Amino acid sequence: MDKTNEHLFYVLECNDGSYYAGYTNDLEKRIRTHNEGKGAKYTRAKLPVRLIYRESFETKQAAMRAEYQFKQLTRTAKERYMRKEQRIDEITEKR
Repeated sequence: MDKTNEHLFYVLECNDGSYYAGYTNDLEKRIRTHNEGKGAKYTRAKLPVRLIYRESFETKQAAMRAEYQFKQLTRTAKERYMRKEQRIDEITEKR
């Protein structure tokens, strides 16, 4: 699959144990950018980061919607989602 047609929602675990969620169409490049200190401001002070979750979507809009919804969750709900015990729409409906 051409990387520019792959729309990914991803979650990184930062050095301090916190999570960072984002969108990309080139995951390897994006993680490298984060770990070079050139990524999101949030991750710059929490290096190194490591990928703990990724999910592919058909459209950029769908991937970014998943990212937004994930960011609204509590940490417990985020962990449950990453274990796939519930879909993100089921979790956000309960809020």
